[in-house]
Amino acid sequence: MALFVFFLLLYLTTLVGNGLIVTLIYLDSHLHTPMYFLLSVLSLVDMSYVTTTVPQMLVNIWYPRRAISWDACVSQMFIFLVLGIAECILYAIMAYDRYIAICFPLRYSLLMSRIMCIKMVTVCWSISITGALIYTVFTMHLPYCGPHKINHFFCEVPAVLKLACADTFFNDQLNFMLGFILLLVPLSLILASYTCIFASILGIRSSQGRLKSFSTCASHITVVTMFYGPAMIMYMRPSSWCDPERDKKLALFYNVISAFLNPIIYSLRNRDVKGAFLRVLGNRGTAS
Repeated sequence: MALFVFFLLLYLTTLVGNGLIVTLIYLDSHLHTPMYFLLSVLSLVDMSYVTTTVPQMLVNIWYPRRAISWDACVSQMFIFLVLGIAECILYAIMAYDRYIAICFPLRYSLLMSRIMCIKMVTVCWSISITGALIYTVFTMHLPYCGPHKINHFFCEVPAVLKLACADTFFNDQLNFMLGFILLLVPLSLILASYTCIFASILGIRSSQGRLKSFSTCASHITVVTMFYGPAMIMYMRPSSWCDPERDKKLALFYNVISAFLNPIIYSLRNRDVKGAFLRVLGNRGTAS
């Protein structure tokens, strides 16, 4: 019961926090900028991301019969991977956006135009769907002889591969290659962007300005680390290194905890978002 209440509250808080961000960005014209457009996409991804896994987990906690059909398992795996890969790439796009804004402010409107943002998000979803298809097809085509008991709270690739009654060496190599492309490459772009950002911040004369910029960047890097670190451990290691209990804790970090923290780290500490919230409340008060 304690676990059920805890995860239910965490899930609802995540939905409310991210939903509030999306609503504010949609309603307030001051937030119709590339950075907040990307934040709204990230919030929608996070809401969908936790909805893919947490409701099923809550059902499994509440009811003794913990079962999921084959089709539902495949669907959950595919959707989870699409959203997870999309989040990886979105973090990189958002880091690039901050890099352009801080290092090339005069060219920001040209390099981060609305059309360019839409193109980058479209590419993000295309890569996500392609990567998720490869992961899912090569995982689910293996023979599974039973027992069909997944030691996890959702159908994740490493946990499902443990049930295969065939050699998974090829899958391990494929997972490592995909992990390199879909995790390490975006992470490298994020680190390169923030390295350039930090170099620019050091050139700021005001110590208060430097401190504020460092605080914001440090918060963003914390969220990225909490997402990428556990994800790389899960998807870039041999299946023989699998530890089900540890994997469940790692999955909570990049699936549930990061989605819960993103509104706080990226937006709710932001003056623009707070101002938008007050303006929306003021407009409603005036209208009533």
